[in-house]
Amino acid sequence: MTFLLDEIALATARLAEAGVPSPRTDAEEIAAFVHGVRRSELHTVKDSDFDALFWEGIARREAREPLQHITGHAYFRYLELAVGPGVFVPRPETEVMAGWAIETLRAMDVTAPLVVDLGTGSGAIALSIAQEVALAEVHAVEVDPAAYTWAKRNISELGQGRTHLHPEDLAEALPELNGKVDLVISNPPYIPPGAIPRDPEVREYDPARALFGSGDDGLGEVRAVERTARRLLRPGGWVAVEHADEQGRAVYLTFPEDNGWRDVRLRQDLTRRDRFVTARLGQD
Repeated sequence: MTFLLDEIALATARLAEAGVPSPRTDAEEIAAFVHGVRRSELHTVKDSDFDALFWEGIARREAREPLQHITGHAYFRYLELAVGPGVFVPRPETEVMAGWAIETLRAMDVTAPLVVDLGTGSGAIALSIAQEVALAEVHAVEVDPAAYTWAKRNISELGQGRTHLHPEDLAEALPELNGKVDLVISNPPYIPPGAIPRDPEVREYDPARALFGSGDDGLGEVRAVERTARRLLRPGGWVAVEHADEQGRAVYLTFPEDNGWRDVRLRQDLTRRDRFVTARLGQD
């Protein structure tokens, strides 16, 4: 047992006592970040190379600052994204929606699918689609200046030229693409105003603009996504929008057949909770 591994064990106990959900993983991630190694290489760090900054990172995590703010990056599917204050930290449940979109696009009989990500935040969804769908052209929309800066950085580093960022509101975005888009996807703000997020990492660090939706039920932006998708999509194109688990029925009803929607479906995340709705714009 090395000195660093002993310290990680002590840090794990501290983080567990503070209520951190994954104390061992977080302690190891902080140790790896501070010492410039992979988690699998922590045992190779010499005792003489131990960096006391490790305990500074542990203290921040103990205070429930997000791990991603401490390390400066977040993992999303096959990406490592730069994140920090001012941008929503992408979550594993959103990876499920992105995966659905990627599989749907691959199944389309379209050589170079056109995709719009409304409210891109860090750029996680847009960049995943661009990376995993051959020849996809992805337009990412983000109106918040702080989030836009993070998305711009990630797209510059990871976008490979097929992801385009637009500083526009999702309700009015990209009129030049009306009727041309194959798939619209969005993880908009949807928490009702006045609700208090349970996790301190969300409550105290994620930007409120990315969390709280408008309207009494918080679904004002979801309804805007429906209207924008109806405008942007070609006949037969698809939309996917994320929501809270208890909002599934309300979001499902946001895509009525009278507005041209077909094949509306509630889909679940990895915990089997309702997490996003998909719909196809009719061709009649």
